[in-house]
Amino acid sequence: MTMRSTRSTVTFSNPFTLPEYPGELPAGDYEVLVEEELIQGLSFEAYRRTATYLTVRGRGRHVGRFELRAISDSDLKQALSRDQGAAKKNDHSDAALFPQEDGT
Repeated sequence: MTMRSTRSTVTFSNPFTLPEYPGELPAGDYEVLVEEELIQGLSFEAYRRTATYLTVRGRGRHVGRFELRAISDSDLKQALSRDQGAAKKNDHSDAALFPQEDGT
């Protein structure tokens, strides 16, 4: 069985949560690792996704450590979609539309 792995980076502008994982993760860049296997017996090359992982940096006493958290592709897409929605909402806040004047 032939396997391949691809890495990419996703950016969260706001803190976010993931299903089945406790706590909130901070905003920032996260590496995504996708593992796929070659589908045998086809007349063309095609791969099937077998796993997706989000690389999470340790905090507190775990600084310097990394954890690969298994995540479904749909959960990752939903988390990114929620983050984009929150970023758009923040861009249109009253404070951004009507900044306070400096009284000095």
